Amino acid sequence: MRAFTIDIRRIRMWGALSLLSHITLAQLPAYQPSKEEISNAYKRMELMDSVTKGTVLKASIQAGWQADGKSFWYKNILQDSLTEYIFIDPVKGKKAKAFDNEKVAKALSQVADSTFSAPRLMLQGLRFDSAKSTIYMQTDSKWYAYNTKDNTARKIEKPAIEEPKGTGWTRQASRWRPFRADSISPDKKQKAFVRNGNIYLGSPVGKDAKQLTHEGNPLRPFGELSWSPDGQYIVCYRIDKQEEREVSYILSSLPNTTRGEVKTRGYAQPGDEFTSYEMFLVNVKTKELVKVKSEKIDFFNAPVIRWREGDPQYFTYEKVDRGHQRFRVIEVNAGNGDTKNIIDEKTTTFIYQNLIYTHYLPRQHEIIWSSEKDGWRHLYLVDEKSGKIKNQITKGDWVVRDIDSIDTQKREVWFRANGMNRDEDPYHIHYYRIKFDGTGLVKLTDHAKANHLLAFSPDRSYYIDTYSTMTSPPVMELRKTADASLIMQLEEADISKYLSLGFKLPEIFTAKGRDGITDIWGIVYRPSQFDPNKKYPIIENIYAGPQDSFVPKAFRHYGEMQSMAELGFIVVQMDGMGTANRSKAFHDVCWKNLADAGFPDRIAWMKSLAAKYPYIDSTKVGVYGTSAGGQNSLGALLFHPGFYDAAVSACGCHDNRVDKQWWNEQWMGYPVGKHYDEQSNVTNAAKLQGDLLLIVGEADTNVPPESTYRVADALIKANKDFELLTIPGMGHSDGGNYGRRKKRDFFVKKLLEVEPPRRNRLAVTQ
Repeated sequence: MRAFTIDIRRIRMWGALSLLSHITLAQLPAYQPSKEEISNAYKRMELMDSVTKGTVLKASIQAGWQADGKSFWYKNILQDSLTEYIFIDPVKGKKAKAFDNEKVAKALSQVADSTFSAPRLMLQGLRFDSAKSTIYMQTDSKWYAYNTKDNTARKIEKPAIEEPKGTGWTRQASRWRPFRADSISPDKKQKAFVRNGNIYLGSPVGKDAKQLTHEGNPLRPFGELSWSPDGQYIVCYRIDKQEEREVSYILSSLPNTTRGEVKTRGYAQPGDEFTSYEMFLVNVKTKELVKVKSEKIDFFNAPVIRWREGDPQYFTYEKVDRGHQRFRVIEVNAGNGDTKNIIDEKTTTFIYQNLIYTHYLPRQHEIIWSSEKDGWRHLYLVDEKSGKIKNQITKGDWVVRDIDSIDTQKREVWFRANGMNRDEDPYHIHYYRIKFDGTGLVKLTDHAKANHLLAFSPDRSYYIDTYSTMTSPPVMELRKTADASLIMQLEEADISKYLSLGFKLPEIFTAKGRDGITDIWGIVYRPSQFDPNKKYPIIENIYAGPQDSFVPKAFRHYGEMQSMAELGFIVVQMDGMGTANRSKAFHDVCWKNLADAGFPDRIAWMKSLAAKYPYIDSTKVGVYGTSAGGQNSLGALLFHPGFYDAAVSACGCHDNRVDKQWWNEQWMGYPVGKHYDEQSNVTNAAKLQGDLLLIVGEADTNVPPESTYRVADALIKANKDFELLTIPGMGHSDGGNYGRRKKRDFFVKKLLEVEPPRRNRLAVTQ
């Protein structure tokens, strides 16, 4: 009983302390600068926008690989724009200056039409030929040969430079490459072509044409012809052409005109019909026309055809169904048109088409395929004939981000992934390789908890690893590919000059999301000169587009967020649920639900931030964004007015029916249903609370300007107050310099409650 009493006392004590803490928090005065203070803040911000340029040195390496495929050179830009050139011999493990700047500058000046500055020598295309004691170099679009023995130079024509020796590996080509019709037969003796909607066959010079089909017509012609490798079949399509519907915009302020100019272009919106392709096969010898037993291709264009090596009776093609809920690799029997699904993936939410990866191994009759079927994006090895999964190549609660290359001889996949390491930011990109059977995983970048970017030598025996975080500047190392062992550190970025200006690097902050379990990751920028005894409003930089994640992970020193913070704000950015690069479940939150935009996670994150730091005021919150972020920022005021107070929305896709088809049907689904209407900022405009600035460029060719104008129309009809900035001649943008200035002024006025500088009056008095 006594122990229970003590617990109650402790609870009461902590409750009292918590109440005292809340009272203390509430008593912190708001940061509310005077007219002079805000004027000085603007001046400092504008000064920092200028003087921070060039304050981070040696932040990256652009390697100039040499003919041996191993050695390379690079250039460092030092303080005051001084240059140095470094040569690396990985085999010997040596790093040295590539040459003496003074000697090279003197030699070039003697043979060129101008004088070269040794400290600021700017050269490109260096090639080192030690056998001839020569360095070939380019400057000012002219080539020179520099003799390293007698330190002389001579003008030359562009040298025949030997390309670096490589492994013969190539990056996997995009699976979305366009189909290319092949009208000439493999033996080059016949040409297939379309006339009046039907297929004809004749000689390559166009004589003695014979009609192969009679079912076509100009309204529904055959087209997109493709020969089989043995010349026995022609794959073709009956095409039901649908003209793409158009949108228009007006250029109001063209110089030397007195009238606006209307521009019109094709622009497919959700629900619009697409050209469809019905697949057929023509037997060239018998002229028999066979319909392939599969549905019309009513989404995308004619597919790439892959004929089976060693068995020319069969080919495969890929099909994504409209609505993004089914993906197939379909096998076709060219003899009778029968089909079989080799890969057939279905989902109740969406398959992200841009991340579908397929790599065909024709000799082995295998396909490497990516899928999120187990809840995470992973790679699978599929038998091309049976469709059976032979191996799950990668597995675990982490995400394969991209595939760098495939080594068919060693049967290895080289790939990038995030989330494999439990004790670091799950968005950090790391590099790996693994065997087709899922064994032999090699971790190339586990030496640093950071975001990595690798550059492999042409022969793949070495790589340069550039790694950093938002709070640690880039480090560049040279390592061996075989075992990831370190050869040498090449460079480390110098940020001392930037820090000397009084800036601190942004804070990486994590807090639990809406479920109380999932970590939400973000960054926090503070004013370089702020008083922790005052409370500062929050401004969120939002972009909740589901196509990616958006909080930067590699080092950045100064940008708009820090610049805006200088006026007296805590500026933040985070990735909420519904964005990509986490689990499938994390991503699925966006499905038919773009209005969600991760707001429950964002709000919880900012409340946690304010609970940790008393000088952060979560009762005064602004938000800004562009494009999908423009939709999100207005959505913050419409759907979460109890938390967000002011928003700047630039070129927003405010109604997903008005925006581009391919992006919106990917996330909102097809057919267009009532959920499109329910989540529209236009439909919900009457719910507006808080202060709003809309920005739109009149010449936006990405998101039609009428998306913003329809919001303005709905707000006016609902008798709502708002501001609208239309910028003549501007495309898809946040408004450029003028728009960004108006955005800052808007937040200063609405959140700090002081007037920004009156620039027109200042311009007159100066």
